[in-house]
Amino acid sequence: MRVVFIGTPDFSVPSLAKLLDAGYNIVGVITAPDRRSGRGMKLQQSAVKKFALSKGLHVLQPSNLKDDDFLEDLRALRTDIQIVIAFRMLPEVVWNMPKLGTVNLHASLLPNYRGAAPINWAIINGETTTGLTTFQLKHAIDTGNILLQHEMKIGEDENAGDLHDRMMLEGADLVLKTVDGIRTNSVESSEQVRTADDKAAPKIFKSTCEIDWERKGIEIYNLIRGLSPYPTARTRFDDKILKIYDCIFIPENHERFPGTINTDSSTYLGFYCADGLIKLTDVQLEGKRRMKIDDLLRGLQNSQNS
Repeated sequence: MRVVFIGTPDFSVPSLAKLLDAGYNIVGVITAPDRRSGRGMKLQQSAVKKFALSKGLHVLQPSNLKDDDFLEDLRALRTDIQIVIAFRMLPEVVWNMPKLGTVNLHASLLPNYRGAAPINWAIINGETTTGLTTFQLKHAIDTGNILLQHEMKIGEDENAGDLHDRMMLEGADLVLKTVDGIRTNSVESSEQVRTADDKAAPKIFKSTCEIDWERKGIEIYNLIRGLSPYPTARTRFDDKILKIYDCIFIPENHERFPGTINTDSSTYLGFYCADGLIKLTDVQLEGKRRMKIDDLLRGLQNSQNS
């Protein structure tokens, strides 16, 4: 089969590598245009582009997916199937072009957690299981017919970054299994059937990251896990934004106002919530690097004493 692979970040790379290792004919790779970033604002290539070029693959980087020149180049590839992982929304003229259609990998067990941030929201909502789905693209986002699914457990202390990395690797296995099944006509598609229990996974906004200390401790703990290491839950401390990467929830009955600080100023820092104390362990204070809480507190204490 003539395969076009579509993706941009690190999450996409293992799937592309898996298809290449299995001997599939990758006739083209579509990825995002190079972007300026970093202190020097230098042009940076996407993770997918770097990998594709290292393998001598043909790379396309359209800024407009409906551009006539791009569409002409894409048609010239005579693609049998497209695989899209972690890319922006495709117009119908692109996803409907191959005769075998376009297959997407989604980081949830669809139709549960449709949307842009399924990994984050599964942890934020305290789920203990999630999974991966390959499905066929159609008009509405994340609604196409399901091809294969793979269930995964979520660890009690696992954060979004940990789960992302596991899904990145196990997702590559599922993509290869799906493409193998399509090639041999051994995989059948099925329509998505929604239930009242299905949850959404919308984009994460800055307001999502703000901690409400009046909530229960387990909810705050899950929010911190679900947003770590990016975009990170946050609160204010020392009149600055404090990003929280990790914490410990200590349940206890108390009469303190939610958000009250508990600290010895040198080794530990916690905030009281509705039903206990959230003890911070891994943080980043505005203007400083990420560090363990005792390092931050000692640094603040030293600067005050100097």
